[in-house]
Amino acid sequence: MDKARFPGFYKLSIGERLKKVHENGWLSEQDLLSLRDGHHTLPLSRADKMIENVVGVMGLPLGLGLNFNVNQKNYIVPLAVEEPSIVAALSSAAKIFSESGGIQSSAEESLLIGQIQIVNPPDVEEARNQILFHKKELIDKLNELHPKMVERGGGVQDIEIRTFERTERNPLMLIVHILVDTCDAMGANIINSMCEEIAADIEALTEGRVFLRILSNLTDRSVVKASVVIPTEKLEGKGYPGEEVRDGIILASQFAEIDPYRAATHNKGIMNGIDPLAVATGNDWRAIEASAHAYAARSGTYSSLSRWYANDAGDLVGNIEIPIKVGITGGSLQANDTAMISYRLLKVSSARELAELMAAVGLAQNFSAIKALSTEGIQKGHMSLHARSVAVTAGASKELFETVVSHLIDQGDITVSAAKEIMAELTGKSLKNEIKKKGSTTAMANGKVILLGEHAVVYGKPAIAVPIKNAVVAEISDTDHPPEIKVPAWDIDDKLEESNSIWWTAIQDVFEQLGIANQKFSVHIKPNIPAAMGLGGSAATAVAIVRSASKHFKLDLNDEEVNHYAFLCEKAAHGTPSGIDNTIATYGNPLVYQAGEQPRLDMIEFPRPLNLVIGISDQPSLTVDMVGGVRDRWRKNSALYNSLFANFAQVAESGLDAIKQGDYKALGHMMTINHGLLSAIQVSSPELDRMVQISRDHGALGAKLTGAGGGGSIIALCDDNSEAIVNGLTRNGFKALQVTV
Repeated sequence: MDKARFPGFYKLSIGERLKKVHENGWLSEQDLLSLRDGHHTLPLSRADKMIENVVGVMGLPLGLGLNFNVNQKNYIVPLAVEEPSIVAALSSAAKIFSESGGIQSSAEESLLIGQIQIVNPPDVEEARNQILFHKKELIDKLNELHPKMVERGGGVQDIEIRTFERTERNPLMLIVHILVDTCDAMGANIINSMCEEIAADIEALTEGRVFLRILSNLTDRSVVKASVVIPTEKLEGKGYPGEEVRDGIILASQFAEIDPYRAATHNKGIMNGIDPLAVATGNDWRAIEASAHAYAARSGTYSSLSRWYANDAGDLVGNIEIPIKVGITGGSLQANDTAMISYRLLKVSSARELAELMAAVGLAQNFSAIKALSTEGIQKGHMSLHARSVAVTAGASKELFETVVSHLIDQGDITVSAAKEIMAELTGKSLKNEIKKKGSTTAMANGKVILLGEHAVVYGKPAIAVPIKNAVVAEISDTDHPPEIKVPAWDIDDKLEESNSIWWTAIQDVFEQLGIANQKFSVHIKPNIPAAMGLGGSAATAVAIVRSASKHFKLDLNDEEVNHYAFLCEKAAHGTPSGIDNTIATYGNPLVYQAGEQPRLDMIEFPRPLNLVIGISDQPSLTVDMVGGVRDRWRKNSALYNSLFANFAQVAESGLDAIKQGDYKALGHMMTINHGLLSAIQVSSPELDRMVQISRDHGALGAKLTGAGGGGSIIALCDDNSEAIVNGLTRNGFKALQVTV
């Protein structure tokens, strides 16, 4: 049996866990007794010598991350952290990684940087030359002060120089970097003393004034890389096929690569794994955090530290690249008994090995987070552990604890007040005879019109879309029967469990994933746009339903999660959706959207209001049929259609330039050209062509069909003549809406 594996570990008592770890050779007898009796905690007398003004010691739970295999070596990972689910999530991810061949991790070098700031040297070039000419003797001088470190293969490795030119606000600066291998020490004090030691020498050589002399916490010369390859079948679970989970993880990764707002949360998830290990081993987690986030912004735009993609075999590949400089020796580490137990559990032989393990832990935590987001959602994944934390806070007794936790999860209201109410009911002191009905909850979502680029967007070309605000309202009400959906305006009154519709089935699957399929409720949809007219009604309906469910059942879904569930519905309805409809339905901002390995999702600001008229035909637009027809024709003549799609892309980019310049006449021209291209791929119709011509005859700057085509709607770009275009369309028997963006 693998001595690093502990099946059912979480089910054991603390004493049983300690015994099991001891029996498998990870804990010595002394460490076992120390942990069991609580003697490992930091004594006040020792704490008083570590920082100033000590008044006490604060505790953190110390848990074990299991199942880690890094560079063909098994690890048990100590984690000091208060957040529920981190330890469980890490262990689960590590198990999948281990079953997939483990994690490969490497650090090519491990150097710290000391900085010496020289201000206003009289001759920059001469100052630089002097430092470089005397570089060897400066290095030798510093290394002579640390012979033991040099004996271990460390010491000063090089000296580098950076220059910052004089500006209106800043003086001329020459910055000397001392690159030091501190071996197994964290090294901050060593670096600072080295900078102080040669400051006077540097000042004499440059004739400038030396000011700051201090360590840099951007450790970009201590970068660690870790990677894992996961076969698709290892991703299956909880009703999700492996391919779907893989694609969801990749989409989440792509989002974090392009959007700093998402990247910040994405990278925080990585540090959720690294920081607890750093704390458990007594390392400076604040320095690691600072370095990681600075490194994430090294391109000039803050981005993700990890990347997930599919290889040629279809496997999921995860990579992380992150600066980590840690130590395994030093007074601050050895002063803490718990930290020393952590090192004995880890069995690492060097600081570099610890850094490599940390990167692997960060990748595992990242995987766990985005896998949850891509499937059941973070909130559901946290539910059980959060409920246990709430039950403790509410003061649940040992006898009632598990029952209170179970009730909290079942009712979905995981709060201290709810826990106390459950405890009162269980003890015969109920404050209520029956649970109150939750009443009703509403939420809104946006429709859309595509200014430029529909159909081509399915083939990786850019499209520009703008929202129709508050196009759909969803209201959820508590009932005494299974879930049903009613859309009177669209003649839909459909019980989910009795429906064979693909879209309804997708909604039902979403309810299952959200954990509300067994609840009793009715969804009433109030659309402000017609159905099947190319205005994003299905995506808006899905978004509105998910949002109202999130509010009603207190799921606390964020926009990213709402968008994910809406996309699942769109995928069921349309087969190969681009993702633009659900994205704009969720976020409600004008945007440029382009699918691909690194999706483009650029929000657009119009320099002045955009006035549109939507012309609505009598013929519905069946997206799945129209998209399928284009795909069939593309397969038969891919060269021709690829050429046409390239023209779509050129028109979309020209239209975007026109928007940025406020040239709506040029934008209108691009829209008219786009309609011609849509006709070329055979998705227009005589009725749509007629509405386009009517709009242009009545003064539209440009007009085109919007959506899948075949029927549905057109959009006309207006100056100040919206009324004339509306009247022209209505006189000819069409319906018309005015929209201002």
